[in-house]
Amino acid sequence: MVSTQLQPAMSISETSAEGSNREPKNHQDIPSTPQKPNGSPADEEDEYPSKSRVLVTVFAMMLTSFCVALDRTIIATAIPVITNHFNSLGDVGWYASAYLLTMAPLMLIMGRIYKFYNPKWVYMVCIGIFEIGSLVCGVAPNSTALIIGRAIAGMGSAGIMSGAIVIVVYIIPLQKRPAYTGMFGMVFAVASVAGPLLGGVFTDKVSWRWCFYINLPLGGVTMAILALTLKVRNDSTKAPLKEQIHQLDPLGTLFILPAVICLLLALQWGGTTYSWSNARIVVLLVLFGVLSIVFVYIQHWRQELATIPPRLMKHRAIVAGTCYSFFSGAEMMALVYFLPIWFQAIKGASAVHSGIMNIPAVLGISISSMFAGFSTRKFGYFTHFLYISCVMTTVGAGLISTFTTSTAHPKWIGYQVLWGLGLGFGMQQPSVAAQTILSRKDVSTGVSMMFFSQTLGGAIFVSVANNVFDNKLASGLRGVPGIDANFVTHIGATDLRRVVAPQYLHAVLVVYNQALRNAFYVCVALAAATILGCVPMPWLSLKKAAEKQKAEAQAAKAEKEEAAAATDAQKNDGDASSVPGSSGEANQHHAEEEKKLARV
Repeated sequence: MVSTQLQPAMSISETSAEGSNREPKNHQDIPSTPQKPNGSPADEEDEYPSKSRVLVTVFAMMLTSFCVALDRTIIATAIPVITNHFNSLGDVGWYASAYLLTMAPLMLIMGRIYKFYNPKWVYMVCIGIFEIGSLVCGVAPNSTALIIGRAIAGMGSAGIMSGAIVIVVYIIPLQKRPAYTGMFGMVFAVASVAGPLLGGVFTDKVSWRWCFYINLPLGGVTMAILALTLKVRNDSTKAPLKEQIHQLDPLGTLFILPAVICLLLALQWGGTTYSWSNARIVVLLVLFGVLSIVFVYIQHWRQELATIPPRLMKHRAIVAGTCYSFFSGAEMMALVYFLPIWFQAIKGASAVHSGIMNIPAVLGISISSMFAGFSTRKFGYFTHFLYISCVMTTVGAGLISTFTTSTAHPKWIGYQVLWGLGLGFGMQQPSVAAQTILSRKDVSTGVSMMFFSQTLGGAIFVSVANNVFDNKLASGLRGVPGIDANFVTHIGATDLRRVVAPQYLHAVLVVYNQALRNAFYVCVALAAATILGCVPMPWLSLKKAAEKQKAEAQAAKAEKEEAAAATDAQKNDGDASSVPGSSGEANQHHAEEEKKLARV
């Protein structure tokens, strides 16, 4: 079974991956000769589990990944009912942000933890924490308990998405991984888009508490399956507790955690609770900048002991993948946030029905994500999918930004499908790049960087798009006679037709539509900005990487066998020379007799 010792094995340099046969320049990252004992190429080519065991394991992890992605958006349609239940309108913002405040800053640290500890048990602990948080939310007697539960669930979710990819690295050969990472991408996207739909169904048909209870059986099934089927051997020598803590970069953690929290709080409060010029928001943004600068300095100082070892940033594929993930995640979350609002406000759809109207995007994402994964497995290249994604999402988002109050269903269905296809083609490719270019010990860090940037991009630009929407809506409504602009901006999209007088409704809908189009313009810009991650991405070949990995593994195995044979031969010679009457003693006795004869 595969070893869990996370030591350098091999990585495909950007020069060799682009077709050159030259030795990589960075010999620290890519050993020129096979290394033993732990973490060598031979370790990476140990016997993998059977296909049936792999499929069961992957299915279990997909269940948990679905829950985590669902948890980010499912609460959206349940919030009105929750606020009525607890009489807690002032806490609305915290129901979503508490989850994000603990998840985002811990993502990078989880990459470090997966690097030094057995991935199976780290992953299961993360599921356990997520389950506890979901249980607290489900049984919450008041709003404060619900917020605490959301924060706990966020802590657990920080290591689940990246942990699934890390485990895939241990149980599936490199060349076959894209098909499986494509499945995870599909699950993530489908759950993110379908969250509001399921939230509406649970709220209307059962209880809002089932938005959280649903995680308990799915997480429990996952833990049971993994306990029985997943075997990841850990050969690492356990260091003393003090050394373990030192390896986890506590100093870097001390700065990155508050830095991200300051940024997210500023985005949560800015333009809503407080104006952007308010001293609280300014101080939070300044603290974010200062703490981030100190964190970068610490990473440079600690080198291999850093949360993000600086040598990883020397790989163009990692920098490009992080950049692409940032803009792609921002675009996805912003459009997923505002499309249901357009359906509810302009088309008069209920929260549940608006979720159903998002299904075309879900189908597009599912089809292209799976196609890209299997295509990469077959042909080995994935960079072209980034370009395809950039073009299709930009065009799709651009077409969505042309929506009017009279846009018919053929257009809003077709535009969503086009955008969804584009998003699915590209969303998992940065993760594939990290697996191709990095040695196994670094994959957890590389993948965590991708998920962190994706989450951070979404958090930042949903806030940006929301401010663009609010400002345009407020200014537009001031030009509509007989309308209280402040009142309309604070009611929900589903209540427009109920509270606005019929003679003013059309004018209000036109303003609302234009405000939403402005938010969609932000999505168009973000989709176009993904080109900044496409251009630097080298044209890596997954097949060549797998072949080189296999060749190095075989060479390492042969070298090990030769060394073992030489050691055995040396041992046998030593044993023979120590036996009385052996050829060694006979030769010595013969030499002494010759010396005696010479003296005579």
